[in-house]
Amino acid sequence: MEFDAVLFDIGGVLEVVESMDFSSKYEDLLGLPAGTIAGHTADLWPAGALGLRTEDEIRHEMSIRINLSAPVVNEIFDDMWTQYLGTADIELTNYLAGLRPRLRTGLLSNSFVGAREREETAYGFSGLVDDIVYSHEVGIAKPDQEIYALACRRLDVDPTRTVFVDDAQIAVDGAAAVGIKTILHHDTHSTIAQHDTLLT
Repeated sequence: MEFDAVLFDIGGVLEVVESMDFSSKYEDLLGLPAGTIAGHTADLWPAGALGLRTEDEIRHEMSIRINLSAPVVNEIFDDMWTQYLGTADIELTNYLAGLRPRLRTGLLSNSFVGAREREETAYGFSGLVDDIVYSHEVGIAKPDQEIYALACRRLDVDPTRTVFVDDAQIAVDGAAAVGIKTILHHDTHSTIAQHDTLLT
């Protein structure tokens, strides 16, 4: 089968991300009981992922709920963003960039408010692909089938002629449900090999 487009996830695929442990780290540093930060902010992260709250609002709410000063909250967020951005998988990023103009290319990310600006500064993703869909900008997230359909519409391609790469099984399953061919990412070499096989 021939394909017209490919969509890649960002975190865990193009960005190598270790565990997001900033909450437990700062609980230890501040002498807070385990689970304090996560427990008091559990609703804020999903809101940020869907663009329902701004980053400033989330920072302010965290400060109030846990009685933390603004400088401490800012330090927590700085650490969060460092972990969020991870490090670039250069080989896979270059591979994706090299698929144009043969294929339409895009990124599809369950993100957080502020991600586009920070990832653009760190990695310049907008210059590598034709389009980027961030959950916090469109108000829907994987595995909602609508976000995959939206990504395909924005690339002007048929889902059945599109490949999607993600490291989360639930996200891959959501894409498959709308007819997209999927690759579950485990490592760089196997993902490239699987994608090359699909294109031959």
